[in-house]
Amino acid sequence: MSQSSPPQKARLKTSAMIASLAAEGQRTKPAPFGHALAKLAETRPEVVGMTADLGKYTDLHIFGQAHPDRYYQMGMAEQLLMGAASGMAREGFMPFATTYAVFASRRAHDFICMAIAEEKLNVKIACALPGLTTGYGPSHQATDDIAIFRAMPNLTIIDPCDALDIEQIVPAIAAHDGPVYLRLLRGQVPLVLDEYDYEFKLGQAALLRDGGDALIVSSGFMTMRALETAKLLEADGVSLAVLHSPTIKPLDVASITREARRSGRLVIVAENHSVIGGLGEAVAGVLMREGIHCAFRQIGLPDEFLDAGALPTLHDRYGISAEAMRASIKGWL
Repeated sequence: MSQSSPPQKARLKTSAMIASLAAEGQRTKPAPFGHALAKLAETRPEVVGMTADLGKYTDLHIFGQAHPDRYYQMGMAEQLLMGAASGMAREGFMPFATTYAVFASRRAHDFICMAIAEEKLNVKIACALPGLTTGYGPSHQATDDIAIFRAMPNLTIIDPCDALDIEQIVPAIAAHDGPVYLRLLRGQVPLVLDEYDYEFKLGQAALLRDGGDALIVSSGFMTMRALETAKLLEADGVSLAVLHSPTIKPLDVASITREARRSGRLVIVAENHSVIGGLGEAVAGVLMREGIHCAFRQIGLPDEFLDAGALPTLHDRYGISAEAMRASIKGWL
């Protein structure tokens, strides 16, 4: 008697290394950053777009098409990009400078620190491929960018969840006087927060859903994963709260401590970043300083150089897919 073979998963294509944040059939919006910036520039003549040969891959090309006289292609020279952006800011412009997160955080760090942050210049640095949003290995995976930038004075750090977040963040950071580092999602970006009556407010976290068993504090697309995980856990009788914290610095201490003080809940931080130096350790520090003694766990990337491969495979491997998070949380509870 022959046994039927298990169903085979569809073979992932090379494109899955960079374009797999959205699940099949999930709602998305194309290039929300580029479109939001182009719209902003219609009423803000001081806004200019600058990039280091990555206009198409940070969605800044949308801005360039709408405002070609305010679009600056600086070539493969990230240090020059940041230096030139500081000069533009000194002359009264508001540069939005784009590159990959690895290049800004590692290659241009000193230029951002000394030429932009120390002078509190009004430069907005928007960087694609944060954390594990590409499968092209350690050369492109910015798993340490928040750790690198959190200690930089004067720098605001923002990690948006989805297309709606990005659309609202662009005018919000333009209204903020000072340098900003934005972890950018590009291309076909998932749309999820419109189902939760969400509005981005700089420096504030948002409780998207309540729950009595555990609280997830999350940023970036890990908030999307946390919401997916909460729905999966409902079938297991687990009630999960999700607190979206898009602003990493300054952190919304009041909201985090208010939710963490509720007794009987496991507190979990979920982030698309190394467990070293990111949102998790920032929240842990807040809890310790505020004298909040609760069970605490982290969901994040390991302290190692990550593999190359298709994103769905890597997200499962490193524990940041919804199914992997479900298994971890059930084990902890």
